[in-house]
Amino acid sequence: MIAVIGDIHGCFYTLKDLISKIRDKYPGIEIYTVGDLVDRGNFSYEVIEFIKAENIKFTAGNHDYMFYHFINQPGSEMGRMWIYNGSETTVNSYSERVDEMHKHLEFIFKAPLFYDLPDCFISHAGISSYYKSRLPRKVLSNIEQINKVISSNLMSDHGILWTRDSLMDLGKLQVVGHTRQREVIYHEKNNVAYIDTSVYTGNKLSSVIIKNSEIIDILDVSTYKRDIE
Repeated sequence: MIAVIGDIHGCFYTLKDLISKIRDKYPGIEIYTVGDLVDRGNFSYEVIEFIKAENIKFTAGNHDYMFYHFINQPGSEMGRMWIYNGSETTVNSYSERVDEMHKHLEFIFKAPLFYDLPDCFISHAGISSYYKSRLPRKVLSNIEQINKVISSNLMSDHGILWTRDSLMDLGKLQVVGHTRQREVIYHEKNNVAYIDTSVYTGNKLSSVIIKNSEIIDILDVSTYKRDIE
């Protein structure tokens, strides 16, 4: 059994409250998040410090990667995109923390793009049906091939950081963020849970509790105004 949290986007106080809520109800549970730790909300630095300190596992999101590439390869396509995608609050968060920023960027870069767990498959945006012809019929039978396809298509609109396509049925529950919803949404047809509930717009931060490829609980916390105002 695990917990998976949706896109956090610098909403530190909301995140802390949700983690407490999860641990109060499910002591000792392992916690993951689908990425987009930074941008939009006010506390990107604090979010990453907390994720590190609390040993919360995460898959890197497109905003995390844009941040990394802007600082390390500002002329790259992904780096150039960052300045148009909510970067201002992240810049403010790290304005007097340059050394910590570089440590955090390495932490982001080392994060996996997905977790294939017994309970579910976690990534930021998911495995698009666009790649159906390039992956085995039993997709998760060849993790090496998944890695190859993913890593060679990071900037693609169909890629694991960006896609809003219909997602593949992987044979187990696929848990993703990226595509904002008002509530956690489960698509039975392709066995996908969408858990980004738009915390940075003032809605809420959500998590799903998963056991044996099934959602057994949903926990959420309304956005703290301090995180976004």
